[in-house]
Order: sequence, then C-alpha cells, then structure tokens
Amino acid sequence: MPITSSHNDKLKEIRRLARRRSREDASRFVAEGEDLVAAAAAAGWDPVLLLTAAGSGLAGDEVEPALLEAVSGLGSGSRQIGVYEQRWSAPSGPLCVALWGVGDPGNVGTILRSARGFGASSVALGPGCADPFGPKAVRASMGAIFETAIARVSSVDELPGERIALAGHAGVPLAGPASAEVSLLVGAERTGLPEDVIAACDVLAHIPIATESLNAAMAASIALYELTRGVLPDA
Repeated sequence: MPITSSHNDKLKEIRRLARRRSREDASRFVAEGEDLVAAAAAAGWDPVLLLTAAGSGLAGDEVEPALLEAVSGLGSGSRQIGVYEQRWSAPSGPLCVALWGVGDPGNVGTILRSARGFGASSVALGPGCADPFGPKAVRASMGAIFETAIARVSSVDELPGERIALAGHAGVPLAGPASAEVSLLVGAERTGLPEDVIAACDVLAHIPIATESLNAAMAASIALYELTRGVLPDA
C-alpha cells in the first residue's frame, strides 16, 4: 500500500533534510528526480531511503503523488526522491580543484560537474563554501556528486601538488596542460581568494579576459579545460 499520510516518518525525514541549514546538520542528503537517482545507482550508491510516486512504475516505497510533491524542492514536483549517506574523502591528485569562499551552492554544484567532466581527481572545499550536499548543489552537479571525491580542507598545506591560485588580472596567464600534480584554487566571485591563501600558493595565474571577472563556476571550467587541454581523449 502506498504512503497516504503526511505524518509518515519517511516523509518527515525528507522534510527534515530539506530544512537543514548547514553541512553539520545532517550526515545524509536528498537527491530528487529519477535522473539523479539513476546516476547514484550507476555510481554504486545505495539509497538509505527511496520514495517514488504511486503508479509511476519506478522503484522505491510508493507515496501518494500529492504527498511526494509536497515534500519536493522542485517547482514541478518529483516522481522519485532518494536519501543517501554523505561521503567525504581526502584531497587527492593528480588534479584537485579547491574552492575557497564559494558560497553559492549552484556554483559549487556546477564546479563539481565540470571537475567530473575534465577528469579532476577531487574537489576540496575550504572555509566559507556552500554545502556540496545541499539540494541546490546536488541538482546543479547533474549527478557528478556521486562520481567525484569531495574533501574538506582548512589550509592550503593540505592540498596536493603544485598550488595554482586563480585570480582576476593578476599573475601569469594560465597555461596548460598541467605537467605534474596540481591543485587549482578558486575563490569567491566578489572577493576572490584571500591574500594569505594566495601567499601560500606556488603560482598566481589568471584567465585573460576583456571584462572585469567571470562567474566562479565558469572560471573554474575554463581553467580546467586549459589544464587538461590535449590530455583528455576525445569522446
């Protein structure tokens, strides 16, 4: 029988996770939509909880569609919602993307997607970054959250290889491909990387552009392309 009460404990768990304000509030996260659930399965992630709209034919505990829509964070609702345990790793090379103060979850998720696309080994989250397991970041990652090693760091010293600080109109033009183990550091859009972080890096580099700055996710994506240019095989 499908779940027919909004007081069901499984629906309460979805609502609780949707309300969490920081990465410290829970060890689990929500992935909404059959595409994300399929991406999790393909990457070998088993859900702690899997809810599906009654009559959809999808796997999971069936829920009356109106109740599932009520706990969905998507404007159009969702036919499938999965709950997963967070996974954290150590930062690793040969190509690590390190974020400092990137507070927009959409940017964090998009950078995860780009990191996966360009074959980065890991994404490290420094101080002031948005929760990569928050709903908006998970959606923006388009499934990369399940295929990318994610780490927490508090110091540049924890990052592997040569540390390249990406800045706007400062340092040398970024040139690739990377010839050795590299950590690419990307800061907040308005303020960039803190001065002490830049000082702790080995190289200060910029992407030559005609305007003042780029969106953080766009800058990271262009830099990743440059660092892997000619190295990755054609699709």
